[in-house]
Amino acid sequence: MTKMCGKTYWLIGASEGLGRALARKLDGRGARLVLSARSAERLNSLASELSDARVVPVDVTDHMSVRSAVGSVWPVDGIIYNAGAYTPMRATEWDADAALTMCDVNFLGAMRVLGEIVPQMVSRGHGDITLIGSLAGYRGLPAAIGYGASKAALVSLAETMRHDLKGTGVVVRLVNPGFIKTRLTEKNSFRMPMIMTPEAAADHVARAMRSRRFRTDFPAPFSWLLKSFVFLPDILVYRGR
Repeated sequence: MTKMCGKTYWLIGASEGLGRALARKLDGRGARLVLSARSAERLNSLASELSDARVVPVDVTDHMSVRSAVGSVWPVDGIIYNAGAYTPMRATEWDADAALTMCDVNFLGAMRVLGEIVPQMVSRGHGDITLIGSLAGYRGLPAAIGYGASKAALVSLAETMRHDLKGTGVVVRLVNPGFIKTRLTEKNSFRMPMIMTPEAAADHVARAMRSRRFRTDFPAPFSWLLKSFVFLPDILVYRGR
């Protein structure tokens, strides 16, 4: 079990939704926090609520911004990558700029951050990494151009890191939520099964962070249903298409 009290965690994507709720949850468990996102104003308002937090704004799509932020926050005990962008989009309504933004924030941003952090964690022989993926990363879904692909890439990245970092002292975990009620999911016009509040989702993430288990998917049974699609033959998934 991973103890949080007195440890320092860098939470990227802390300004809204799940990140904001998770910051409060970790603060309540005695963690020291470094809060990052693009909006310094939103981060400062959050930090004022917490017992031990400081603000380091970062734009994960800008490598120099990431490198500067790493220089300001290091060393930390753990990192949580929760930065996310989402626009519902079908291939028939392709918006190239929006699709590329989702890929840049959701996946390439993680690559920029981890490329700076992982070598330092490996060098010192310990560290804790939590990547916030999505159940949408398990199989291509309708109206998920950009988002689904970027989260699938993040899932693959986490799986590869889990293999490669075995025995280094660096713990990697992947947390895949379903629908969370945030300003991003407010863009959806369809029914979202088992949608959760940010606070309920933060409970799941915080529990996952206290374990060395690699993968946490929630909520059940919705997560079981989506993961089962991976095993369906293409003839059933794309029937009539």
